[in-house]
Amino acid sequence: MEFLTNQNILLYLTTYLIASIPFGYLLAKRFAGVDIQKAGSGNIGATNVLRVVKEKDPLLAKKLGATTLFLDGLKGILVMVIAMMLDTPEGVLWSIALFAVMGHCFSLFLWFEGGKGVATGFSAVTVMLPYAGLITIVVWAILAKGLKISSLSSLVSIGVFVLSSYIVYPVVPDINSHAPVWIIAMLILYKHTPNIMRLLNKEESQV
Repeated sequence: MEFLTNQNILLYLTTYLIASIPFGYLLAKRFAGVDIQKAGSGNIGATNVLRVVKEKDPLLAKKLGATTLFLDGLKGILVMVIAMMLDTPEGVLWSIALFAVMGHCFSLFLWFEGGKGVATGFSAVTVMLPYAGLITIVVWAILAKGLKISSLSSLVSIGVFVLSSYIVYPVVPDINSHAPVWIIAMLILYKHTPNIMRLLNKEESQV
């Protein structure tokens, strides 16, 4: 039973379970009476919550969208902050970040379906690589407001995320590898595959 008492394993499991909580799905179901998985793009993230609920109540849509974005971002921070307080090594912290993104993208509570991982991934990276993370979030916010196409903003921001991580942090502290950055970026990119297809076909809708 040592497996279940190992601190790192407990942190990984806790991270995955918390990140698996489908806040967008729960909020839309509870306050708007909408099954977000069966409406709009079918995604459980803030963008789809905003898009779908807006048809019923624009003001409620903004509130639920903002709350979903905040809670999804919190997934990437919560356990990492606790782990830092426990003096957890950098390598383990990066693993926690990866588990947070995987939990959100492949939720245990939605039969391993989930969101795109943008808010969770970018918030986790901001904890580990603050300047690169903040650059990415600012670029994403500007593009999202200007382009009004969430997926395109996210896809461009993924590139900014990877590039800025190399420019600002040529050597990632302690682990000396950008592998976790690439894994998070590729997970987010993979989850955007349907969006990429719609963008290529000029079928992607604005928010």
